[in-house]
This record gives sequence, C-alpha cells and structure tokens, in this order.
Amino acid sequence: MPFNTSSKLVFTALALALSTQAATAQQRTPARPAASTPAATETIANSNMDGELFYQLLLGELNAIPGLGGSAGNSYSFILDAARRTNDASLYQRAVELAISNRAGDPALAAARAWKSAQPQSRDANLQVLQVLLALNRLPETAEPLRTQIQLTPAAERSSAISQIPRLYARVTDKKAAATLVEQALAEFIGNTATASASWTAVGRTRLAAADATGAIDAATRAQAADAKAIGPALLALELMDPKQPNAEPIVRKYLENAEAIPEVRLGYVRALLDAQRSGEASAQVQRLTKDKPDMAEAWALQGSLELQDNKIDNADASFKKYIELATPQRNSEEKQRGLTQAYLSLAQIAEKRKDFSLAESWLAKIDSPQALVSTQNRRASMLAKQGKLAEARELIRKLPERAGADGAADRRQKILSEAQLLRDNKEHQATYDLLAQAVERNPQDHELIYQQASAAEKLKRYGEMERLMRRAIEVKPDYAYAYNALGYSFADRNVRLPEAKTLLQKAIELAPGDPAITDSLGWVEFRMGNLKEAIALLEKAYKAYPNAEIGAHLAEVLWVSGQRDRATAIFKECMLLDKEDEVLVETLKRLRVRL
Repeated sequence: MPFNTSSKLVFTALALALSTQAATAQQRTPARPAASTPAATETIANSNMDGELFYQLLLGELNAIPGLGGSAGNSYSFILDAARRTNDASLYQRAVELAISNRAGDPALAAARAWKSAQPQSRDANLQVLQVLLALNRLPETAEPLRTQIQLTPAAERSSAISQIPRLYARVTDKKAAATLVEQALAEFIGNTATASASWTAVGRTRLAAADATGAIDAATRAQAADAKAIGPALLALELMDPKQPNAEPIVRKYLENAEAIPEVRLGYVRALLDAQRSGEASAQVQRLTKDKPDMAEAWALQGSLELQDNKIDNADASFKKYIELATPQRNSEEKQRGLTQAYLSLAQIAEKRKDFSLAESWLAKIDSPQALVSTQNRRASMLAKQGKLAEARELIRKLPERAGADGAADRRQKILSEAQLLRDNKEHQATYDLLAQAVERNPQDHELIYQQASAAEKLKRYGEMERLMRRAIEVKPDYAYAYNALGYSFADRNVRLPEAKTLLQKAIELAPGDPAITDSLGWVEFRMGNLKEAIALLEKAYKAYPNAEIGAHLAEVLWVSGQRDRATAIFKECMLLDKEDEVLVETLKRLRVRL
C-alpha cells in the first residue's frame, strides 16, 4: 500500500523511541559462541529497552502527532515519566520540547527542573531551567541558575560563557532589573582576575540594553582595567561612542595601543569618527590600517573615499583600484557588491574630474546593480553638465523611473534633490531656487526642501527670504541643527546681528555636539566679535576634525589678522591642495592679497 504521511510519522516515532536508548545500550545478553570461521567476529550491542519502555515512548510520540486524536498533555507525561525511569538526558530534553511546542510554560519548567534535580551537574539541564524561566519572564528566579551555569562551566571556558549572558537576557521586559540581577549574579566572578573583564563587559552590555549609557561606560572602563588586551570593552565602547559620551572613546583608543589589537576594531573606530564628521582623524587611522593590514579591502575603500573628499584624486584612484583588486574575488557577497558599485562610481567621478569622460563612462558601465541606477545616472548627468549639456543632464534625472504607490513620492523627492544639486554645482542658483520653491509648495512640511530653498535664496543674496525660510525649517523641525547653523553663520559672515548669531550657533552645537561645520561657524562668529583667541581655538578644532578648504580658509584668515602670517600662509597652501576652486578660499586670498 502507499507509504502515506501518517505512516511516515509512526515510523519516525519508532525510530526516535529506539534511538533515544541507543546511547545507553549495554551488552546484557551473553556473547554468542565464536564462529567456526577464522574471520574476525562482530559483536552485537543490544539496547536495554524493554517492551514496556518501547511502548511508552511510542505512545508518547504518537500522542504528539497532530490529527491522530492524541493528547499533547499525554505525550508530555509519557516522555517525562520515561525520562525519570531511565535518567536519560535526551528524554528530559524531549519532554521540555513537547511542552514548549504546546506553549505549556509551567510543564516545560517542571520537566527542566526534574532534569536538573536528576542530573545536578548537567550544564545542559541547568541552562534549560534558565532559558525556560527567561521565556516565562520570571526574572528574579533566574539568579540562582545563572550563577550555577557559570560555576558548572570549566574555568577555561568561563569568560566565553559569561560573554553570552547579555544575549540570554535580551528579551527580558524589565531591562533595568535584568542589569541589576546580572551584576549581582556575577559578583564572585567580577572579583576573580580571570573572569573580571568578561564579567564587567557583560554587566556593561546589560546596562546599555537598559539605556544606561553612563553605567555601561563605567563597566567598560572597569573591564579594560581588568584586562587591557580584552576586545570586549573596546567593542562595547565603540557602540557607545558619541559626543555626549566623551568617556567611551578613550577606551577604544587605549585598546588600539595594544600591538595585538584586532584590525576590525580600528575599522569600526574609523567609521565612528566618520559618523562624528571627524574626517581628519579618520584619515590618520585608516592610513595606519592599510599599512598594518594591507589585505583588508574595506580599509582601502574608506581611504579612497577620504582621499577623494580631500581632492587627492591620484591617491584616491590608487586606493579604489586596490580595493577592487582585493574585493573582486569575493564578489558573491552582497556587501562586497555594494562596495564595488561605490568604487566604480568613485572612479568615474575621478575620471570626470580629469575630464576623461570616456574612461568615466567605462567605469559606470561596470555597474550592474538596479539599486545603483539613481547614483549611476546622477554621475552621468554630472558629466553631461560638465560638457555644457545641462539641459540633457536635467532630463536624464527627470526620466529616472518611479515606483508605484507611496514609494513613488520618495523617488520624486530624491529626483528633485538630485536635480537641485546638479544645478547648484553648476552655479545655476536661480534655477535651483525655482525648482525647490515648486517642490516646497507641494510639500510645505518638508524641512530639508525648505532648507535647500533657503540656501539657494542666500546664493541669490535674498537674505530676507533666506531668513524667513530658515526660520520656517526650524518651525517644522525644532531640532534641525543645520538650519540654526546656516542662519547663524549667515549673520556672522555678513557681520550683522552677532549676538543673535552666537545664540543660534550655540543652539546648533547643543543639538549636534562636536559637528565640525558648526564649530567652524562658532569660531567665525567669535572672530567677528573680536575674540581672536577663542576663534583660533574653535577653528583649529574644526579644521583638525574636518580639514576642508573653507574651514582652513577661515582659520588662516584669523591667524593672518592676528599676526601669525607664516602659519596662515602654510594653511592657505594646504587649502589650495584640498580644493583650489573653493569659493571661500578664492575670495579670502583675493581680499587679503595673499601671495602663495
């Protein structure tokens, strides 16, 4: 007859019932007489399962099969009773699984505790109790099994086991209570030199999960004090790096002083610096990384991006090509494919800067990712504009496809921003303003579009309109730091309403601590107010974090006015290398009549 699904399940149950006892098989039957042949004999190992146990296990598994008229409760009872009779760990585990699959929390806990009681030295049994208690959200009861789990773990494996604790408690509802409980449960291990670092790191992660960033940094600091070479505290500190948490970064930097530091931590540090817009420091770190680990593809991609940002196009060209050389063999990786796409786009941009449009197009032709269509067409539009074909370039952007439904609105918005950037790059300020004005009329609550329109108004020297629009952007988004910064800088740059400008900029830096652009604006308003010492300190900080031509020009001008002309000249020369066409730099050199 056909071998149907029910038959398969029955035979599966039979196989399970037999296999659960195979691990404890004993040779209870007398050995067979030796064969008369000279060949080696084969010893047969028989299970000690009797007929009653076999029948009990079979009933247990059959009752677990939906649609056969059995009872999940009976299934659990049969298997748990068999586990108690045989003291078989696999049967205890099966009883827990049956209870969990039927969402029977208390029976699952009872089975796990029965297992632990029968086998008190079993790490698996204890862990099962802990996991079921956590699933039931019975947090206070987990302290004892948590301590026991670490105690049962061999000394050589304890730090690794402790590091897994935050994952166990990740779904607990009361995160603060969990953090307190974990710290208390780990008290004896915190006091042990061998496990102190891992324990404090685990405490730090549970504190971070409870939104206690200050407490997490304190724990990471203690963890690193216990073991300066441990990676755990550094990884925790990387997650905590933020201008509002200045004590996190020193933990990362101290770890990186270690000659055995993992390169991936330095890579993470580079990304954190870039997130904080501290590109100067990021550049120094990534150069160290490409020197120490020249086969790390991602490091070359980051280095290329920073070099391109600094207008070091020859260096950037070499870095991106090195990245492609290293990443191409791993092309099947989705992440590497995205990286290759960005590298091709960047190399096309470099070729465009060199006015080698044919080479630029050849790099773009290598991109076969549909997700990169917008970026690719934007680069093609930029090349068309550089060749005097601005109308064709705008049309290329406008013809980009749009998705259906709500996603279509996002696509249309992105196309507007891309076209506005194209016009801005080509100094078509009136066309930029008109395009954005139409967009804002359709989207009056879009703070970014309003901000962009305000910036276009300023380029047209329509300062009243610019101020109205910036204040509108702030009204729509009160925490929009860039609008405060733009308005404050405009006042400072025109040397008007300086106290108000300073107030606006102080608000901006409060919203975005450490932002180099805002720090630059603050330095500029201090200069306008005659506070040269404060201005130099702020501008040096901004230039170190983000060495670009405009910030450098501001710093060099203040140094020039303060009498430090040799230093000012050196910075002006640096800025010429960064971007000799920067508008602020060109205007400053002309106004001060600086000869380089």
